[in-house]
Amino acid sequence: MQQHLPEIRRDHRIDFVIVNGENSAAGRGITPKIAIDLLRAGAAVITTGDHVWDQAEIVHHFPTEPRLLRPGNYPKGTPGAGSVILDTAKGKVAVMQAQGRSFMQPPLENPFELGVKVVFMDFHAETTSEKIAMGRMLDGKVSAVVGTHTHVQTADDTILPHGTAYLTDAGMCGPDDSVLGRAVDSVVWRFRSGLPTRFPIAKGPVRLCGAIVEVDCESGKALEFSRFNQLYSHFS
Repeated sequence: MQQHLPEIRRDHRIDFVIVNGENSAAGRGITPKIAIDLLRAGAAVITTGDHVWDQAEIVHHFPTEPRLLRPGNYPKGTPGAGSVILDTAKGKVAVMQAQGRSFMQPPLENPFELGVKVVFMDFHAETTSEKIAMGRMLDGKVSAVVGTHTHVQTADDTILPHGTAYLTDAGMCGPDDSVLGRAVDSVVWRFRSGLPTRFPIAKGPVRLCGAIVEVDCESGKALEFSRFNQLYSHFS
């Protein structure tokens, strides 16, 4: 990701980059070093997910880096924050993250009270129905709702009736010849045998997935929206 992010920004004329750093540490959460490297490569905000605490040292990094988010619907007192508002050359941009669960009411700060028009929601959830429901609930209230977590990019990118860009899952950035980033043989053996085994990270060409949204800075509504899906023969 760090290697290709500058060229992706240049080729697609992207002003603001949000990276989901979930599982960037060899499939287990994120480390402070990876977070720093992603920000230096051009990410404006990094979101995480249900593996956010897999690397113990990340707990102490949250107070030092407000651009690193964890799901906002954790209990009060949890390290880190679920949203951030950044000043850009084209105005304020708010990024929020929530993690799916039944009857969720994420206690996130309200960016609309701070005069923010451009608002992006990363909804980290398992079920497509919960993600679609979140997108519909927030239609017209945020600029984009993009789901993460299931590793497989969905083909339902759309702009909802009231102007919110929506995608059920942005997909994975990881080895293309794999099962969700893990070595194929190990995962297949686990399914066939039912016995525990290690799932090493797969090798080979890497596919970067995501989405690109153009937003009207005055209204906060999405103007254009499309999936990004590119295979790279080399990766570092």
